[in-house]
Amino acid sequence: MRILLIHPNYHSGGAEIAGNWPPAWAPYLAGPLKRAGFEVHFIDSMTEDIGEDTLRARIAAVKPDLVGVTAITPSIYAAERTLELAREAAPEALRVLGGVHATFMYKQVLSESDAVDVIVRGEGEEIFVALAQAVATGAWPENRRSIKGLAFRDGEQIVATPAASTVRDLDGIDPDWSIIEWDRYIYIPLNRKVAIPNLARGCPFTCSFCSQWKFWRDYRVRDPKKVVDEIEALVNDHGVGFFILADEEPTINRKKFIAFCEELIARDLPRRIQWGINTRVTDILRDEELLPLYRRAGLVHVSLGTEAAAQLKLDRFNKETKVEDNRRAIELLREADIFTEAQFIVGLENETVETLEETYRYAREWNPDLANWSMYTPWPFTPLFQELGDKVEVFDFSKYNFVTPIMKPEAMDRATLLDRVMANYRRFYMWKALFHYPWRGTGYRRRYLLGCLRAFLKAGVGRTFYDLGKVGYWGPQTKKSLDFQFDETRQIAQAQTDDWEAAAERSRKVKERQAAIRAQGKARAAEMAAKACGGGDGQIDALVLPDARPPAE
Repeated sequence: MRILLIHPNYHSGGAEIAGNWPPAWAPYLAGPLKRAGFEVHFIDSMTEDIGEDTLRARIAAVKPDLVGVTAITPSIYAAERTLELAREAAPEALRVLGGVHATFMYKQVLSESDAVDVIVRGEGEEIFVALAQAVATGAWPENRRSIKGLAFRDGEQIVATPAASTVRDLDGIDPDWSIIEWDRYIYIPLNRKVAIPNLARGCPFTCSFCSQWKFWRDYRVRDPKKVVDEIEALVNDHGVGFFILADEEPTINRKKFIAFCEELIARDLPRRIQWGINTRVTDILRDEELLPLYRRAGLVHVSLGTEAAAQLKLDRFNKETKVEDNRRAIELLREADIFTEAQFIVGLENETVETLEETYRYAREWNPDLANWSMYTPWPFTPLFQELGDKVEVFDFSKYNFVTPIMKPEAMDRATLLDRVMANYRRFYMWKALFHYPWRGTGYRRRYLLGCLRAFLKAGVGRTFYDLGKVGYWGPQTKKSLDFQFDETRQIAQAQTDDWEAAAERSRKVKERQAAIRAQGKARAAEMAAKACGGGDGQIDALVLPDARPPAE
């Protein structure tokens, strides 16, 4: 059976500034599928920027039996359109959608797009193989309800089968990186091929704006030697010279992260490949004495979730860090000769011109090598989205891309918000270009920083940075004419709203049960204490523990 995986063509002027990133989901699916005996093809219509007519023709040429597409929230409409093209080009093929957005918003997706036959909810390696086997053996669609982790339409009903378990044996997953055309994926600052492997899945933290801890559900770490095997193969077989660990926070498991670094050093890989990570400020403070080891292992770039200069925002995001910790973490990384990138989240409803200026002041004072101001994007399946309620006015998910101001602050309009963010970028990188990058040492450090500057300039000149060309921003003088092109016809589907309300009601009942159990336990404890002190009429014959079962509804 022939399977075609397609990465949808979506661009937003965000992460693409630094280069083209290989869609790691495709190799991680292709590996298990090929081992199960399936023929797998892959089209990256995003990196190749493939138009609809060309994509339709390429799908038809493959003649697939099954087409699989993924989507994060901003690319969901592009993914749905891709499956519409697949229906036209290969009408007999089963059309499958996966990814974080479809996992949590399956009722929304199945309500708005009839091109989606079935949704894979959660990690795809095992579920997708089970689905493909059902198609290959003719068990689809009759036995579809027996496959865990799916959602589909059955007549007018939207059906979700029970959730599949998470992948327990991460070391048993062997991605097929050969389906990637590596010459297309270049990290601009170093002009090297780039990869995105992962050390772990999941996150033990529950930041209110993030979806990773919900999607992966539990935190699992791979064998560091297996990960280094994968990286060594990427270097030897595909000429990769830089990688970013895909983990939300690869330093959580300190012991295994140290083992990972030591294994890289033992194989002399830092001479051939360097790498970067995203992590928390608290982990850098914890590992102060280990930072030289991390640098010897080839770690050259750390993006820190400083998130907000105002402590109010850090508390709102459940970041569990203090503003003064950010400065110290950046200082420690600088001393270890590791490039630092400070990430600021801006654009919540309480944003003001003054708080935006405060983030700039902190960026200057902390002096990271790079700084990014990302627009707050309220993922529709996170706790903060529910908390914001009717303050969320835009339901055009294609704009949920960290560069478009989804939220409208109470103290300013969206155009002013974008303009002040651009002012922060202009001032910060002008200061860096004139007084820092050309003079910060020699050799690798200087080349890297100037390479980062080139990446920013390339995106700026091409008007792709922050989608400025699309919205019509050319500077403060164009503020009044900006058009963010929100599709106001996009709304939350009734089925999805009903699902949220049902989930909220279930949560309320669970809390009521828990409160009733606690109250029951306290009452029994008080009664037994009174009897033990002689306050009762009878003698206690036995100690009876409170019933831990919830009362029947």
